[in-house]
Amino acid sequence: MNELRQTIGFALCGSYCTHQAALEQLDALLQRGYDVVPIVSERVWETDTRFGTAQALRQSISAKCGKEIIHTIKEAEPLGPAKPLSALVICPCTGNTLAKLASGVTDSAVCMAAKAHLRGDRPLLLALASNDAMSANLQNIATLLNRKNVYFVPVRQDDPASKPHSLVAQFSLVPQALEQALAGKQMRKLFL
Repeated sequence: MNELRQTIGFALCGSYCTHQAALEQLDALLQRGYDVVPIVSERVWETDTRFGTAQALRQSISAKCGKEIIHTIKEAEPLGPAKPLSALVICPCTGNTLAKLASGVTDSAVCMAAKAHLRGDRPLLLALASNDAMSANLQNIATLLNRKNVYFVPVRQDDPASKPHSLVAQFSLVPQALEQALAGKQMRKLFL
């Protein structure tokens, strides 16, 4: 149990097939005593998929956290100095969001939350889920690995034969990776 009751942000991007695993980690963080501020991208907020409806996902997240979900750029911007978080977890972090973070683009609620949060030199933890991580997005991983206060949940190839460029975070390691990030350390081993 986290005795200090730190407030963290937990942001979900697309990669809808990983949402169930991400929500399990949200539950794990809540069970550890973190006060969680939920954030979702605009696409997650409004998109029904074969994995479920956007409304059901929103209701589940809001009920778990006991808070309204941040889902617009305007709502996310105060997460910097005005409403500081101890850490921000993006789980899942898509290749699209990864590329935007590496390039400083803030055209979504999640990217704005990350930008605002990093202004305070606090940890940002990325749980990657990207089909192009070892091709088009490899340079963005390298860029963010070298950026101060940005950390990754260890990743693995989920299907090397059929998806040779794909990497997915080992979502079960989110709580441990967060503890390491809060201590200013990148969890090792990074590639499983």
